Amino acid sequence: MRVVFRPGASVTATAGEVERLGLRRVLVISGARGADTAKAVADSLGGLCAGVHAQARMHVPAEVADRAVEVARETGADGCVAVGGGSSIGLGKAVALRTGLPLIAVPSTYSGSEMTPVWGLTEHGAKRTGRDPSVLPRSVVYDPELTLSMPVPLSVTSGVNAVAHAVEALYAPDTSPLISLMAEEGVRAMASALPDIAAEPSDPQARSRALYGAWLCGSCLGATTMGLHHKLCHVLGGTFGLPHAETHTVVLPYALAYNAPAVPAAVGALNRALGTDDAPHALWTLAGDLGALRSLARLGLSETDLTAAAELVAGQAYANPRPVTTEGALAVLTAAYAGQTPRTGLPDAGL
Repeated sequence: MRVVFRPGASVTATAGEVERLGLRRVLVISGARGADTAKAVADSLGGLCAGVHAQARMHVPAEVADRAVEVARETGADGCVAVGGGSSIGLGKAVALRTGLPLIAVPSTYSGSEMTPVWGLTEHGAKRTGRDPSVLPRSVVYDPELTLSMPVPLSVTSGVNAVAHAVEALYAPDTSPLISLMAEEGVRAMASALPDIAAEPSDPQARSRALYGAWLCGSCLGATTMGLHHKLCHVLGGTFGLPHAETHTVVLPYALAYNAPAVPAAVGALNRALGTDDAPHALWTLAGDLGALRSLARLGLSETDLTAAAELVAGQAYANPRPVTTEGALAVLTAAYAGQTPRTGLPDAGL
């Protein structure tokens, strides 16, 4: 993968990346929120652009992916440029998975999806994910100027979403010393950038630092196996329709608190990155102090859905440093639903 990182690169560098890959008709993909940026990128491509498809939606519904594949084929596209956040890049990945077309990512949030071979689709009320090298973007164009207008609430939750990738990479079964260094640095960069962004949203240095953190955190996710945190969020998003970044932000401190007794080295790295001796509490405080919601109840989850969500999480096979039972998953979800102060091991939930 090639990475271009500089202000103004979304327009000036994307066309160069298209030409470098030898593409002649690329489909520009975005969501409604990023449609203006997508049009600017399309205009910069001139005759190399086959069209703009601004229909990306959160959690990549299967029918949305089907339509995007049809559009790519109808326009004769020989590649795709995904402009925007995780939803746009996720849709671009769905097209790449089905068609084999090369993908260029131009991220405008901090999701980190652009650095992974992970794809996700939501169908029949369930979100499924997989890994395939065909969905890994050939080029990623990071432009801090694209993020200057991102609202502070979205900046905060998108940033914590990226942190979640690094957190789980620290205790993944396939982690490594290099990934651990990248994860710690990614958390440190993002945690330091978010308060500065909240204080001055147009600060280009803070925005650049956050993108740097997103790049590191996303790279860690791409190199390792996801655990309890991501499975919880996939169930809450895919089955119960909760918003992606906000859900990651609420769940992360509690999932980390659950796993913390089994991963002291990972917690130590996070403590160093966050300048604390209680990483779950520090993450909970960071998000809350910057205005993020702290409970699943505030995101719209019904208390009656907690048991069903816990059963879905516990019924999936995946790597996690601490065994996940229905009771354990329910304890994490119950604490996150209430928004209570996270405690290591979640002793308040009887664990």
